[in-house]
Amino acid sequence: MSETQRTTPAGLLISDVDSTFLTQEVIELVAEHAGVRDRVEEITTAAMRGELDFSQSLRARVALLDGLDESVLAEVRASLVPTPGALELFARAAAAGWVTALVSGGFHEAIDELAAEAGVDHVLANRFEIRDGVLTGAVSGPIIDGAAKREALWDLSARYEVPPARIVAIGDGANDRLLLEAAGTGIAFCAKPALREVADVELEGPSLLDAWPYLEAAARAA
Repeated sequence: MSETQRTTPAGLLISDVDSTFLTQEVIELVAEHAGVRDRVEEITTAAMRGELDFSQSLRARVALLDGLDESVLAEVRASLVPTPGALELFARAAAAGWVTALVSGGFHEAIDELAAEAGVDHVLANRFEIRDGVLTGAVSGPIIDGAAKREALWDLSARYEVPPARIVAIGDGANDRLLLEAAGTGIAFCAKPALREVADVELEGPSLLDAWPYLEAAARAA
């Protein structure tokens, strides 16, 4: 067996986070501490249906968090609930030689610890702008939108020399359309209609582990 054969991953598993890897929307949990959850939920729902541009909607939601103490982020991290089967799916994929990644329109400050505990190889997400221990109501750095998620897939595919046929992407909302279209197998999990129309597979849940047979099939692809 050559060195390339020994080191090439079985495949690439790349998943959205909010309402996919997690049962919740992280920004809504943060918004609850600011007393603006209802307003943020309205914007989130419209964005997931594809009615609003994601970048604009994210900026509008984060702006509502202006002045919130960053200490609430620790409380949010403690309240995160993985989707049933999510940790098992990622653990099984890692054990089978897959590279794993989370790409999120959510925030590093909330999800990085859980991702590390779950053994996820790569995480791409937004960052809150925080100044003097307080959220400023702005996003720090470029926004992770649908195009950025697709770019992450392409980058990881090239880095690990994994062809699209052996890439499985999972998401639930309109912001995951480009991600699923770029993968060999795009899975819509408990998804909005805007994503279902481009997905190869639709899973109704409740367990993300239902995706495992599609990883097995993808791993056999040339």
